[in-house]
Formats: sequence, structure tokens, C-alpha cells
Amino acid sequence: MLYKYKNDYEKITMGLLSFIPDLKEYSHLKTELNWYSGADERCLYLWKNDNGDFIGVIGVEISDDILMVRHIAITPAERNEGVSFDMLSGLCELYPGRKMMGSLETAGLITKWEHRNNGN
Repeated sequence: MLYKYKNDYEKITMGLLSFIPDLKEYSHLKTELNWYSGADERCLYLWKNDNGDFIGVIGVEISDDILMVRHIAITPAERNEGVSFDMLSGLCELYPGRKMMGSLETAGLITKWEHRNNGN
């Protein structure tokens, strides 16, 4: 289940974002977190597993008709396409009617997710 980022989740969010290669350095990580917090159209969501643990984070930029997925990170122990796909499906439920697009880093995953969902 997706939970919208709030300051209480800062440490866990930074830990999850640090799994992204470009965000390993603390200053980059803090800059990115501030970027998401700096505008209403940018959001971070955390994903909780069935045990109630935060295991993933997804960063999006929202416009009237597009949902741009900028970042997706999942703890190594939970990494599989199923978790990523569940996160993307959760976003679709939160933002119905918007076209989901990805950054260079997330576009391939989104394409796989779209193929799986359109194949059902």
C-alpha cells in the first residue's frame, strides 16, 4: 500500500532513495528530497509490505494528464518486478485518467508493467 511522504518518514525515505545509484551521496540525496518537498506537483510515496514495513519508494511529478515516474527504489531483500508493479498499479489507482510515463531510469519498468496489465 502507498503512503504519501511526510517528514516523519524522512530517514526511511532517504535510506530507500540511497539504493538509487545517483543518490548514494548524502548531499545529492538531501537535494532530491528537498526537490520533491518543494512543490505540490511533486510527490514521494512509500510502499508498505504485508508485514507493515516500508520497503519501497516511488517519486512522481504530476500534471493534469501525465504522471511522470522519476524514481523507484525497493529494498534489496524485496526486489522483484511484482513489488514495482504493485507500486505502479497503486499510483494508477491514486491518479486515474493520467498517462504514466517514466524517466530514462524508469521507462523500461513502466513499459513492462503496461504490457503485463494490457495483456490481462
